[in-house]
Amino acid sequence: MHSEIIFFDTMRQGLWIATIISLPILACALVAGLSVGLFQALTSIQELTLTFVPKLAAIVAVFWISMGFMTTTLVAFFQDRLVPLIIGG
Repeated sequence: MHSEIIFFDTMRQGLWIATIISLPILACALVAGLSVGLFQALTSIQELTLTFVPKLAAIVAVFWISMGFMTTTLVAFFQDRLVPLIIGG
């Protein structure tokens, strides 16, 4: 019973960290997609690469900027939560 509680709490915390880590990239993709879609609707340009390339460039830029935050968050989760469970503490 006690081990199930620890397992589910660890899974809940891991899913929450995955959500927090993915939020900057998903928000950037949403903003880039909406702005490119609005631009295409206003100018009647229907080019597929116009949709893909700016969104990809924005995602890569935000990933590069937030990489330190993502790494720090994951390392803290592993050191504070998973490593003690693996060791048996």
